[in-house]
Amino acid sequence: MTRTTSTPTASALLPLGLFLTLFIGTGVYYTFTGVEMAFYQLKAPVAALPAVVLAVLLSKEKLNTTIEHFFKGVGHSDIIAMCMIYLLAGAFSTMAVVTGGANATVNLGLSVIPTALILPGLFVVSAFIATSMGTSMGTIGAVAPVALGIAQTAGIDIALTAGVVMSGAMFGDNLSIISDTTIAATRSQGCEMKDKFRENVKIAMPAALIAMVIFFFASKSTPVPMTSDIEWLKVLPYITILVLAVAGVNVFVVLSLGILFAGIVGFVELDGFTVATFANTIYQGFSSMQEIFLLSMLIGGLGELMRRQGGLAFITEQVSKVMHRHPHHQRGGEAAIAGLVSLTNICTANNTVAIIVAGGVAREVAEENEVTPRRSASLLDIFSCVVQGLLPYGAQALLLGQLFMLSPMTVVSHSYYCMLLALAAVVAIFIRHQKSARKA
Repeated sequence: MTRTTSTPTASALLPLGLFLTLFIGTGVYYTFTGVEMAFYQLKAPVAALPAVVLAVLLSKEKLNTTIEHFFKGVGHSDIIAMCMIYLLAGAFSTMAVVTGGANATVNLGLSVIPTALILPGLFVVSAFIATSMGTSMGTIGAVAPVALGIAQTAGIDIALTAGVVMSGAMFGDNLSIISDTTIAATRSQGCEMKDKFRENVKIAMPAALIAMVIFFFASKSTPVPMTSDIEWLKVLPYITILVLAVAGVNVFVVLSLGILFAGIVGFVELDGFTVATFANTIYQGFSSMQEIFLLSMLIGGLGELMRRQGGLAFITEQVSKVMHRHPHHQRGGEAAIAGLVSLTNICTANNTVAIIVAGGVAREVAEENEVTPRRSASLLDIFSCVVQGLLPYGAQALLLGQLFMLSPMTVVSHSYYCMLLALAAVVAIFIRHQKSARKA
């Protein structure tokens, strides 16, 4: 499919501003007025509808053509893939609860992990699985149900636990050599994956270690919950998907087998668990993902309209203008790459797409300012990871919010690793060039 070039225009970003104003503004208003579940008073898909209408009205093309472009965005392969993961994750989570697998796995986790290390342990598990799978979404779908059960049983803050899972998932997604973001970043910048990894890990590891210290002190004072005998058969579905995930099996296969194995456990262990029960439980899981399913599709269509109307082109143009005013400046070049991919990610709500869109301009900026390909690839991946882990309308926050029954805003407010990663990356840019200046 050929991509049309669009004239850069700031007005194309207005629909996104309208959505954020409605979604976040309404939640903040109800929070200050003391309404419970403030961010659930206006459902996100409904808040997206006026933004879509505005994007359609701003289009200079024929109405039918504009609507066709919207549907292309809705049907983009990345959007469809996310929606399928939503459905499978919801089905597996619901099936595991109904068949007793969730409680059994929670019991196993509490028996193995010391209480003082529950949150750091969940971070390590999430990070390990995400690094192995190369997907934060698949990791969240596999780990979140267990993490939620452990937090509820051990008396740990639910919101903090969601932030821990988010943190581990984004750590692995950022560093994994099979992640879409790694592949997109290295290909667009023309560097080897191993070189990008080495550059990345120097920034990511300090942030991860500090995050683990925070998680340690946050979970240290929790009471030791009582555990019962381990029911290995009920735990088997979780063990299966974790092993398959670490082995690098496709996320759709992993979650599908998890649903199947959890259902088999239900047939063996539960009286009255029939084929109809199995099917209805799957559908119940699908239904639980309705809100984020709809929002992801609407945001996908909205993003495509903004791209075609010149919103993303406007961002890249502005970055290029700033760089041309300050040529051959490494720190400025690295800062421009970071800002470019961050702004693009805010508009697309997809870190892989953001890297693909920003990659060409980022490479030009890197070449003009003597930034190495591995450095530019690392910055693209890091800052897209940071933004994605802090977006309340990003797929990861939406999925965690749905599984934990929390507002996405609450989830991202506890995504401490992503905040620390941003700080570490900014410090790395500053310190590196301070040292270079002293040597000169």
